[in-house]
Amino acid sequence: MSKDKQRKEALLYHAKPQPGKIKVVPTKPYATQRDLALAYSPGVAEPCLEIEKNKEDVYRYTAKGNIVAVISNGTAVLGLGNIGPEASKPVMEGKSLLFKIFADIDGIDIELDTEDVEKFIETVKTIAPTFGGINLEDIKAPEAFEIERRLKEELDIPVMHDDQHGTAIISAAALLNALEITGKKIDEVKIVVSGAGAAAVSCTRLYKAFGAKAENIAMLDSKGVIRSDRANLTKEKLEFATDRKIDTLDEALKDADVFIGLSIANIMTPQMLESMAKNPIVFAMANPDPEIEYNLACQTRKDIIMATGRSDHPNQVNNVLGFPFIFRGALDVRATKINEEMKMAAVRALADLAREPVPEQVNIAYDATRLTFGKDYIIPKPFDPRLITKIPPAVAKAAMDSGVAKSPIKDWARYEEELYQRSGNDNKVVRLMHNRARINPKRIVFAEAELLDVMKAAQIVYEEGIAIPILLGNREIIEGLKKDLDFDAEVEIIDPRSEEASEVRTRYAMKLWESRKRKGETQYSARINMGKRNYFGSMMLLEGDADGMISGYSRAYPKVLKPVFEVLGRAKGVTNASTVNIMITDRGPLFLADTSINVDPNAEELAEIAQMTANVANTFGFNPVMALLSYANYGSSSHPNAQKVREAVRILHETNPDLVVDGEIQTDFALDQDLCHNNFPFSKLAGKKTNTLIFPNLDSANITYKLLKGLHNAESIGPIMVGLRRSAHILQLGASVDEMVNMAAVAVIDAQEREKRRLAHMHAEE
Repeated sequence: MSKDKQRKEALLYHAKPQPGKIKVVPTKPYATQRDLALAYSPGVAEPCLEIEKNKEDVYRYTAKGNIVAVISNGTAVLGLGNIGPEASKPVMEGKSLLFKIFADIDGIDIELDTEDVEKFIETVKTIAPTFGGINLEDIKAPEAFEIERRLKEELDIPVMHDDQHGTAIISAAALLNALEITGKKIDEVKIVVSGAGAAAVSCTRLYKAFGAKAENIAMLDSKGVIRSDRANLTKEKLEFATDRKIDTLDEALKDADVFIGLSIANIMTPQMLESMAKNPIVFAMANPDPEIEYNLACQTRKDIIMATGRSDHPNQVNNVLGFPFIFRGALDVRATKINEEMKMAAVRALADLAREPVPEQVNIAYDATRLTFGKDYIIPKPFDPRLITKIPPAVAKAAMDSGVAKSPIKDWARYEEELYQRSGNDNKVVRLMHNRARINPKRIVFAEAELLDVMKAAQIVYEEGIAIPILLGNREIIEGLKKDLDFDAEVEIIDPRSEEASEVRTRYAMKLWESRKRKGETQYSARINMGKRNYFGSMMLLEGDADGMISGYSRAYPKVLKPVFEVLGRAKGVTNASTVNIMITDRGPLFLADTSINVDPNAEELAEIAQMTANVANTFGFNPVMALLSYANYGSSSHPNAQKVREAVRILHETNPDLVVDGEIQTDFALDQDLCHNNFPFSKLAGKKTNTLIFPNLDSANITYKLLKGLHNAESIGPIMVGLRRSAHILQLGASVDEMVNMAAVAVIDAQEREKRRLAHMHAEE
């Protein structure tokens, strides 16, 4: 994406459909006069009086305990420098967004119009009663050190400057693991730190807390090695000044074991890297371009263990691994501060997590057969769903052990379950899906590329690296839309009706005729059909000229389904194709089937739909817990509609005993774990969180998913077609741009899975 295009996209994202990225949402009923009388006058006086008697009750009756202030004065914003408080607001809103989506913490951004340290401190102290914690952000050094120190001393709530401690905590975890892999000891290794800002100082202090020796550390600023004989050093720099007679990075790196880069791009040369000790550890964390480019470093030293701040290389040092979960643990025990013990506990928890077996959901997200602890995996991935159940408990326990927790946790199992429920990790399925598609993008046909929204979706998937679009339609119209959208990439455009495509159109037509000549197809009708984009696109898939296709934005579902079925047909062993919609809900993703094709499936067909839906859930990294729905519960009705569901469950229990599936069951019992357990303790669903719903007919499935989408703003991914010979997926009429982007990612993942199965089959035959 060009810089100009990226600028326009970013501005549009922040401005539409409403300015900003966060809003306030009520958490209590407010529909009736009684509700309002309780929410405000006169009912609100009662909690006020209770808090007046006991100030700690503010945590019981208000949201204080889950609100973190994200505070900046805009003096060191990203790489933009001192741009002022107003200009820093988008960043602070973004940080608040990350707090919410990763740890269910309500972040409130506050921008202060002062560079005076005393005024800043006094202002934060004045507003502190509103908040459960304070996250300081993008404040320039050395003022940031003094501001954090004073606020930690003078407030009784957690305070952390994430620019300092976030990078320190993540990189320290990575360093501990890298040292274990190389067999080196932290108290013996020579460490070179390039950079002397807030993050560099905090990192080095934390490394020392874990045993690094001051005499083995060399820190550099823009003037070179910070030596004790240099004049006018700040107290922070003086803390890390060396007595060694070295001046340059080149000299400092000779025989060094560890390089920590928190400075600028490309300051480390291959020659410098070659001069380091055996099995060098290099954390080049300058963003977006590291101190030495990842591939260059790996080519220079095969024995290197390397981390960067980038997501497109292994071992990303990403602060989102830390701050949401550290504050989560601190808030949950009402810690009065975030101390060294809590930070060190977070480091150990992160380091330990990387050594544990990785969930299949994470392997799938990163297209790895199996991520294992080693030089390319020394810290957990940001999408790891275990982060929220591992880091906060470690931080909370350290707060309790160090005496700063006002509300100790007594039931750790219950606390872990609460963390999982509030985590929102199940709702990351879209990010997981896009990330997985990017790893191995496939050629996806956009069969309606003459339409503006379809072209917008194709542009996004191309620029995001999700897929390689192939655009079908009138070339002149498509080129015009590309120009309007500043979509200047060289992507394949095919007009099935053009003279240019006549040869391939004829070949495709003969292929269609051969396969359907005994089903009413003539050579003439085959040639006519191959001028139609859905026939042409489907044949591209069948012939291997593309890997997937999405269509249906502008046409009724049955009209698109017909050419797809006629050209591609069902996969081997499949009786009926079906569709699955993934609904992104507050309780996590729900897999719903069949939402688009089978009007009134019989018991055998329902069982097949259920099995294929389970495969979809597995593909996206979720273990299916499946309910076959009905108006009846476990034999309460003898009507044929209930009996067919009961029979489908019997078939599934017999053919796939390991699948967690049961029914016939009503929806409320399926979704409410306690309700199911109390009434049907024998059910395979009892006490489990159901994530897959199989409906008895098309009416109920289609109506339900559209109700969820329309009334509850649940995001829908689908309909995902299952049971076809190739990766073709039909959109709902008028699908949004985002829905088309998601479906393109689905088509890519579907194609990836088919490729894996094909390769596995070839290897098995060998």
